[in-house]
Amino acid sequence: MESAISKTDSVSNANVVWLHLGVNSGAVRFAIEHQAANEATFRCPDELGWQPQQLPIVLEDGGISQTRKTSMHVDAILKSLKKGAYDVMISGNAGRFVCNYVYYHSLRFAEQKGNKSLFVHVPLFARIDQETQMRFTASLLDAIASAC
Repeated sequence: MESAISKTDSVSNANVVWLHLGVNSGAVRFAIEHQAANEATFRCPDELGWQPQQLPIVLEDGGISQTRKTSMHVDAILKSLKKGAYDVMISGNAGRFVCNYVYYHSLRFAEQKGNKSLFVHVPLFARIDQETQMRFTASLLDAIASAC
């Protein structure tokens, strides 16, 4: 993300939105995450073998109950996507694994740089097929552009 920040510094007169997509294997619909928690609790080790339990992601932000919220207009995005007949909801829980960890950092960096960040959980292709998810993602990008 830090390398993305330096690249976006050169962008003028543009709205920069960092969009993250993550798979929620237990989901049956799409979920727009409106916040992330300052808590790293990994149910299994990440790719580097790190498995924190109830640790703050950013110490200087305070304890694990601290949250950061997106500055995106999630209600407008939701409304737009529902018009497209997508089964989508707003979620206040990005989990505590890698998705939440990335989103928390992204929200923090976006706030520092005057940019925006959004995380959306998608189900497995076994639940919602790849073609539908591709159409959803295109509609999501349209909805984000309209909400900026």
